[in-house]
Amino acid sequence: MKKFSYFISILIILGIIYWSFSDLKPGISSQKNLLQKDFSLDKALVHVKNISQKEHYVGSVGHKEVQKYLVDELKKLGFEVEIKQKVAANKKWLAATNTENIIAKLKGTSSRKSLLLLSHYDSGMHSSFGASDAGSGVAIILEGIRAFLAKNQPHKNDIIILISDAEELGLLGANAFVSDHPWAKNIGLVLNFEARGSGGPSYMLMETNGKNSKLLSEFLAAKPNFPAANSLMYSIYKMLPNGTDLTVFRENGNINGFNFAFIGDHFDYHTAQDSYERLDHESLLHQADYLMTTLPYFANSDLENLNSDEDFVFVNFPFIGVLTFSFSMVFPFCIIATVLFLLLLFFGISLNKITIKGAIKGFIPFLLSVILSGGISFLLWKLLLIIHPQYKDILHGFTYNGYAYITGFLFLNLWIILKIYSYFFKEEKPASLLVAPIFIWIVLNFVISGVLKGAGFFIIPVFCALLILAIIVFLNIEKRFQHILFAIISTPTIYIFAPLIKMFPVGLGIGNSFISGILIALVFGILILIFHQEKNSWLLKISGGFTIILFGYTSIYSGFSEDNKKPNSLVYVQNNDEKTAFFGTYNSILDDYTKQIFNKSFQKGGIKNAETESKYNTRFRYYKDTDFKNIQSAKFSVTLDSVFRENRKIEFVISPIRKINKLEFITHQKLTLHQFKVNEVLINNGKTYSVKNGTFLIYYVANADKEITVSFTINKKEAIDIILNEISFDLLTNSRFSIKPRSSEMMPMPFVTNDAIIISKKIKL
Repeated sequence: MKKFSYFISILIILGIIYWSFSDLKPGISSQKNLLQKDFSLDKALVHVKNISQKEHYVGSVGHKEVQKYLVDELKKLGFEVEIKQKVAANKKWLAATNTENIIAKLKGTSSRKSLLLLSHYDSGMHSSFGASDAGSGVAIILEGIRAFLAKNQPHKNDIIILISDAEELGLLGANAFVSDHPWAKNIGLVLNFEARGSGGPSYMLMETNGKNSKLLSEFLAAKPNFPAANSLMYSIYKMLPNGTDLTVFRENGNINGFNFAFIGDHFDYHTAQDSYERLDHESLLHQADYLMTTLPYFANSDLENLNSDEDFVFVNFPFIGVLTFSFSMVFPFCIIATVLFLLLLFFGISLNKITIKGAIKGFIPFLLSVILSGGISFLLWKLLLIIHPQYKDILHGFTYNGYAYITGFLFLNLWIILKIYSYFFKEEKPASLLVAPIFIWIVLNFVISGVLKGAGFFIIPVFCALLILAIIVFLNIEKRFQHILFAIISTPTIYIFAPLIKMFPVGLGIGNSFISGILIALVFGILILIFHQEKNSWLLKISGGFTIILFGYTSIYSGFSEDNKKPNSLVYVQNNDEKTAFFGTYNSILDDYTKQIFNKSFQKGGIKNAETESKYNTRFRYYKDTDFKNIQSAKFSVTLDSVFRENRKIEFVISPIRKINKLEFITHQKLTLHQFKVNEVLINNGKTYSVKNGTFLIYYVANADKEITVSFTINKKEAIDIILNEISFDLLTNSRFSIKPRSSEMMPMPFVTNDAIIISKKIKL
């Protein structure tokens, strides 16, 4: 009977884990009951398919085609559509371009503040089809607003639709709108739809300069059916340098908003595999649910002041959806937990349910579990990178077999923990083993109360464990029922932490599986009395068996295929000053595509001035001398060079004579620029712009650009040493090259300049 109850408790844990994941997003079968009847998932998918026919990054042919499609679709819905063109710059990203935002408005009956629906229509340079990022968001807005209009119900607030441009280049379309468009001044709230992968649940993240309690309360009042959110993710997001268009509204316009974004299947992010076929329909449905619940609510809400003076801890919780409590309660909860723990410890020792020796011994397996789970996971991934060096060519760090790795690390950590605890399961007073985990968790929560209050929900497992300890101390429940009872009491702990264990390596890369390993050990310790049994060798064997199977599976499927393509890269670099030329590749592992150039006589390392700025600061792995093709570069002319007192004002014009995609300006010595402008738009809002060394501006050439004018003022004594890199994505189509196309198992490497011709030359001033 005892073994049976133990088995049932394991089934309960597995059921809770399944429940925690199924609550995070809707299933396709539930869509009819889930969404308002006028919304059609099929119609939204048609939009995604039409948007993602080809690459549509800024300056591409596809970009103009998608723009026309979106304008036509909005006009079919009866909107007057504005294409607002403006050059925008972002110093943080060193970026500028000529943006073309698509803007429309639906008037309300008595609006004081407007509601903005936001997504972007440019795809990631240079090979992404942009189905998820952010074709999905645009499609949800188009179909959502159609369904909203079909109801023909009055609404108070103006609804503005902004399908922004150049988000991928540095949030430039949002920058242009917030700084220049008159409608921006009256926006009360933004709903932004994004994606950082092609599947998984869509998480809600807030952007606010103030506190979050009012925003969170209003979001929950809108009654989304599948709210997926927690304040730890919110706190971490605020610390990271990443951002979305919504970040611009918060930073530059002091406007609050919600990000809705799915991050699963991260291996498709910004790649040629971000396609219609690979988009998870359930993720799209989840986005639709957010829009179709929040749109009618906020279209009729008071958006005048959503700021508040209080922050909330929040987390997905069984039955109620989202549990919330004030940041101000985080520390008091720690005090309450400490008092209860000390009382239970006192009575436990007094009633001979806990021994001091056993409690002290309990620190050994718990701390060993935490250290070894985290440490072995960290070192094992380093070893796996040596065994499978091709993983280094997946720059964002989430491999195609990433989910198998997550599960493999889970079972490995479980095996490590069970193996460690197997020497302590004979403890005569099992409650003693719970003392150390509760103590460490309380200490952890005190740290959280001081430095990361968003993780304040970590106190919930402590209270669950304290309840289990209280039952052990004060009640004499038959052992055959204890495992089942303790599993039920631990429902909130398992429900909250199971998705977190998956979320960290999905969101941050498999290399961060050690964080999940530490979490698994922490959670196991707090659940120790569920697993406590003199003989649990079968669970140890199952864990070890699955570990071997899963890591064997990941090794077998560590390669690439038509469905999981290998990223690779080739770049031609022409130095016009030295009349030399090179080929470069970012690949660590050469393949048939790169070996057609790098077959012999190549060198490791990079090429000075030719390694353009990239998200992960990636450098060439190999380069090779090649013939100087003498490809004609853009015309360069100085239109103004004057000196007045101590200042020298310079203006020059770059006129492309062939298709150019971007220009990079590099300096090798300190430059202090005043009134720095690109196409008459001030960089850094006219403030002094100082750069010590390296790239100081990237200009992405848009379809509307005929020439690029740059001007600035410097001290007349300051020397100028500027390199201009002229970059075009035509290496594979240029008639001067005969490069064999990639096989069906390959794709262009994302996040770097690729399939490109780079012409490098000094600017003579």
